[in-house]
Amino acid sequence: MELSEAILQRRTIKDFKPGPVPAELLERALDTGRWAQNHKLTQPWRFALLGPETHRRLAEGFAEAQATGAVSDAERDQVRRDATAKLLSKPSIVAVSQRLEGSAAQRKEDYGAISCAIQNIQLAAWAEGVGMQWSSGKIIALPQTYELLGIEPVKEEIVGLLFFGYPAKVPAPPPRRPLGEVLRRLP
Repeated sequence: MELSEAILQRRTIKDFKPGPVPAELLERALDTGRWAQNHKLTQPWRFALLGPETHRRLAEGFAEAQATGAVSDAERDQVRRDATAKLLSKPSIVAVSQRLEGSAAQRKEDYGAISCAIQNIQLAAWAEGVGMQWSSGKIIALPQTYELLGIEPVKEEIVGLLFFGYPAKVPAPPPRRPLGEVLRRLP
């Protein structure tokens, strides 16, 4: 697949076929993240590939967090079941975190570099037929998520969870503004 084709055809995938993505394929995709541009070569990214036990425990923690707002036992149980099923439907999960070093300016540069790394990873996976969703919901801010992943919040910040799998369906491309609406030409 040509690079421009991968960029234009890539979609965020939320619905996956059952079954894991081979670890070697995930590692090849993650390796492309290391080659993202990063100011002063800080290489701020850290990746944690979740195994089945950690995946299950993350789903349980997510379910408990989601159920906190439920008003009845029946509602709480349903929310737990739905939340657990949602996270367990993601065949493979990689947590991406950012080392927290340097000035505020460096941290901003590092976050940008991690975003570039995630784009590289997503495109590399897509080129091999694997879809991905970058999730930055409230689960990444939970203390129990940090504890489960062995991340010290004073040293690293979780940027997102990358959900990988073979697409059950590929959504149609969302509308994009024409270049003329977002391009400013200067003399």
